Amino acid sequence: MAVLAAALTAAVVAACSAGSSTNPGTSGGGGSGAPGSDALTVGLVAEPVSLDFTTNDGAAIPQALLYNVYETLVKLDQNGDIKPALATSWKVSGDRKTYTFELTDKAKFTNGQPFTAKDAVFSINRVKNDWTTSLKAAMDVVADAKAVSDTELQVTLKQPSNDWLYKMTTRIGAMMTQSGIANLATKPVGTGPYEFAAWNRGDSITLKANPNYWGPKPHFGQVVLKYFKDPTALNNALLTGTINVIGTVQAPETLKQFEGSSKYEVIEGTTNGEVVLSFNNGKAPMDNLKVRQAVRYAINHKALVDTCWAGYGTLIGSMVPPTDPWYEDLTGLYPYDLTKAKALVKETGVGNTTLRLRIPTLPYAVSCGQVVKSDLEQAGFKVALDQLEFPAAWLTTVFQNADYDMSIVAHVEPRDLGAVFGNPKYYTRYNNKQVQEDLAKADAGTPEEQITYMKAAAKALSEDAAADFLFLLPNLIVADKGITGLPKNAISESFDLSQLGRS
Repeated sequence: MAVLAAALTAAVVAACSAGSSTNPGTSGGGGSGAPGSDALTVGLVAEPVSLDFTTNDGAAIPQALLYNVYETLVKLDQNGDIKPALATSWKVSGDRKTYTFELTDKAKFTNGQPFTAKDAVFSINRVKNDWTTSLKAAMDVVADAKAVSDTELQVTLKQPSNDWLYKMTTRIGAMMTQSGIANLATKPVGTGPYEFAAWNRGDSITLKANPNYWGPKPHFGQVVLKYFKDPTALNNALLTGTINVIGTVQAPETLKQFEGSSKYEVIEGTTNGEVVLSFNNGKAPMDNLKVRQAVRYAINHKALVDTCWAGYGTLIGSMVPPTDPWYEDLTGLYPYDLTKAKALVKETGVGNTTLRLRIPTLPYAVSCGQVVKSDLEQAGFKVALDQLEFPAAWLTTVFQNADYDMSIVAHVEPRDLGAVFGNPKYYTRYNNKQVQEDLAKADAGTPEEQITYMKAAAKALSEDAAADFLFLLPNLIVADKGITGLPKNAISESFDLSQLGRS
């Protein structure tokens, strides 16, 4: 749901070295030549509510479509580095405001139209003018985009930005054609290695290899993304051969049944997914700092992770994962202290108010919600726990209408601190002028200043108890032996199917 904040270091290094970079996809598990008849089925959770991420929030849409159906000018590799995609190279002006991209002349959209710089201009301007999600703000820094030629794009920013190029690796950077946007919600048109084939609502999305793809052909001729609401059913689907990959393990306590097996491979890494106990900072009682502090002191985070996620995951204490350059371990700011929590509950009188903990029907949220409710009640809070169907009901009630006191959701988008806590209109309703100033200085400053100000913003919002940061989701994947190219770390919005193969 959140958008990115970004790293100047990654952007500048990528830009300066782009001239010697190779074409995207020339390494990895994709293979070459025509796609084969080999098929793959990946088990996932949280089916998209629509296929149009220009008007619908939620991470499930780019998880399925980004880098697979839609390509970007630049993309993140599995190490989190910015690499060429539809842009074969780029350079940045001395004042850091003008980006000049050289584009491939080989790409075509699946409706037969060639990809040119005019399509890039259209896509950038459409984010600015026609997108309706909160993510569109990431393109506000663009002053002008113009096609110098079919293969040369020039983008001028209003001011230097450390964020912009990194954000172009996300869904806002998806390249579209004007002739292919009539049915975005049901029939996406892109230039990627896969094209949309079918959507069996409530069950699966099928992608098929794009026979006219301009880059290295993907190994799998067909990929089915099959969605499960029940973690046990997801596991059983792999055990019975219904699927080949559990793309995101939702019952980590069951991993032992796969470990050590000659049939399966278990991958454990990290993600950008901060599991956040969100507060509605815009209204009572969560607009009271002492109430928010009471919540943070009341939660035993180590015990919570052990109980609800089988001990997998990382305690971070902030909205920054360890893979970001400005990470600091802030778990010490609010250590578990039931005595302090009880005292603050008594001082504020919040124990006389029933707090609405409204969570999505996602396994981690349901499991952790019970633990949070128990911890808070031990401190003297009254908590009403509501489960809202995800994505539709939760997105409408909590995300759009902010009709809640607390919620639990994993913000899985890369570098999303600014989106979640820098925009007072976002569902957290957090309005801290100092944090907003620090974020602005981080975006416009030098690489060193970016790290300094991002650390300051992260620490300030954690000290202010803008939310409670329960833990960082691990990347847990289980797959049939022989599936190659699966990511150890899930650090982009995409589940990049083009990297997968079979040994």
